[in-house]
Amino acid sequence: MGGDGKVFTLAEVAEHNTSKDCWLVVDGKVYDVTKFLEDHPGGDEVLLSATGKDATDDFEDVGHSSTAKAMMDEFYVGDIDSSSIPTKTTYTPPKQPHYNQDKTPEFIIKLLQFLVPLIILGLAVVVRYYTKSAPPA
Repeated sequence: MGGDGKVFTLAEVAEHNTSKDCWLVVDGKVYDVTKFLEDHPGGDEVLLSATGKDATDDFEDVGHSSTAKAMMDEFYVGDIDSSSIPTKTTYTPPKQPHYNQDKTPEFIIKLLQFLVPLIILGLAVVVRYYTKSAPPA
């Protein structure tokens, strides 16, 4: 199957999602990688899991060599209709409350308000006990 400049929709490419017929979309191009499934160093599951979507990010994240990228030319069958690919939504993490490193947690303040007077009282009792003069004999 040579690339004759044919344009496919993502739905058409997604139909090719088995080990006997596997197509991928990378960088706006469609590749028939069926013959490469057995030879793929990461195993055929990796390629099969990338069907039915734009696999560009998956492909780039792995960090393929220039040799691997050059091999793709022999699997090229056409281009993807970019309007058939859903636009990517960027992930927005949930808003976290601002963390003020200098702010002491309230429970520590309450604990200290309770313990500091007790420690002072205990020290006063100890000092009083040891400084009290002995009773006359």
